[in-house]
Amino acid sequence: MNIQIDWQAFTPISLVGGLILGVATVILLLGIGRIAGVSGIFSNLLKPKQVEMWQVLFIVGMVVSPILYGLGKPLPDIEISTSLPLLIGAGLLVGFGTRLGSGCTSGHGICGNARLSPRSMAATVTFMLFGIVTVYIGRHSLGLI
Repeated sequence: MNIQIDWQAFTPISLVGGLILGVATVILLLGIGRIAGVSGIFSNLLKPKQVEMWQVLFIVGMVVSPILYGLGKPLPDIEISTSLPLLIGAGLLVGFGTRLGSGCTSGHGICGNARLSPRSMAATVTFMLFGIVTVYIGRHSLGLI
């Protein structure tokens, strides 16, 4: 099998972003013993009695960081060519899936796999497989994407 890498698609800022995400995950785990699962953190914000300050700061940081980045360097033009109802439906399905799977890509894919959790490995394989199948069907069968 011959694997070709498109080095033009690689951007150094992607590497920096991945490193920052990894460091933040380790700090959260070693600092307060919590997993950086974004869906769980966000869902706790919807339950006012269970909100902790670190959760608020985590989500605020996710919103503010691209804004701060954009102040220093212009953000790329992003074009979303999918319909709003399809985006809303996709978001609801992702939310349902994260509750059904007891976690999201960040919780299982980054934190769980790093801890060699069999449950997280199975979850990661499952959501990657279904993501691939969904894009294939949406693009090649239904013409949605």
